[in-house]
Amino acid sequence: MNGLVDPHNRRLNYLRISITDRCNLRCRYCMPKEGVSQFGHSEILSYEEITRLAGLAVKRGIDKIRITGGEPLVRKGVSGLIQKLSLLPGVRDLSMTTNGVLLREFARDLRRAGLKRLNISMDSLDPRKYREITRGGELNRVWEGIEAARREGIHPIKINVVVIAGFNETEIEDFARLTLKEPLQVRFIEFMPIGEGSEWKPEHCISWRDMKERIERISPLLPLAEGENGHGGPARLFKWVPSAGEIGFISPVSDHFCGSCNRLRLTADGKLRTCLFSDAVTDLKPLLRSGAADDDLEKKLDEALLTKPLHHGPMGGVMKRCHLPMVKIGG
Repeated sequence: MNGLVDPHNRRLNYLRISITDRCNLRCRYCMPKEGVSQFGHSEILSYEEITRLAGLAVKRGIDKIRITGGEPLVRKGVSGLIQKLSLLPGVRDLSMTTNGVLLREFARDLRRAGLKRLNISMDSLDPRKYREITRGGELNRVWEGIEAARREGIHPIKINVVVIAGFNETEIEDFARLTLKEPLQVRFIEFMPIGEGSEWKPEHCISWRDMKERIERISPLLPLAEGENGHGGPARLFKWVPSAGEIGFISPVSDHFCGSCNRLRLTADGKLRTCLFSDAVTDLKPLLRSGAADDDLEKKLDEALLTKPLHHGPMGGVMKRCHLPMVKIGG
């Protein structure tokens, strides 16, 4: 079978799979205070349906899979899904994005099931501010989860920090200092316009270059050569010398990386999205539940590739907004 190549000659090998739109936190940039209407049980894909779609995607060249939510650890049986996906021939990288609140209880099972690495969302090192942005989260539980994952040998562990002017930009240096002694990859992410009710404004976004400049006032950063770390993804990676960890910057707003985008997103209710900021979606669930053959599903997958835009960059100086809340798409 031919690989997955979009109309702009980008080869796609990375599939992000959201398995739920439910979450045990209410992060301000992810969902409104009142929450969002949740998918019913019959609306979300079963683990069997997810595994079937993932298997077809892997057959076509996908070799990296990330499980996301909502919060994936709130869905029962997630370790069993990880095990099924880890056994698909051709999957070389299986990871998960989590808020870490339940990670202490799940770390061992996830590792034994075949999970290789983790991304953990953490937007403040201050317990009070962490509770504020998550609307009730307890930071100590996240750190306990990180320690449990490290004991189980899950590596690398990435800390994702959405930097918001007026909220946590004064913590940039403290987050960076975590990498001096800890083998963590701290990744600073520009604040994106996600969701109709998002509080995002252009003045809330701090560019990756400004973040890097702040960190280099402490000490110069050494850039890591492309390919030196195979798990950087869209991040520009640096490190202090000497240090145990790495520092990354992800710039979807000021300097988008669309030209090298290699990913697809499958939402919990079975919709395939080729771009986070595109309104085009391909609903795979009707085919799945009508007894469609694998060839029919692959044909639909090829049709979806045709909708992948060249870029999502600002048009006329205005950043395009993703209208759905992140919890409905998958982190």
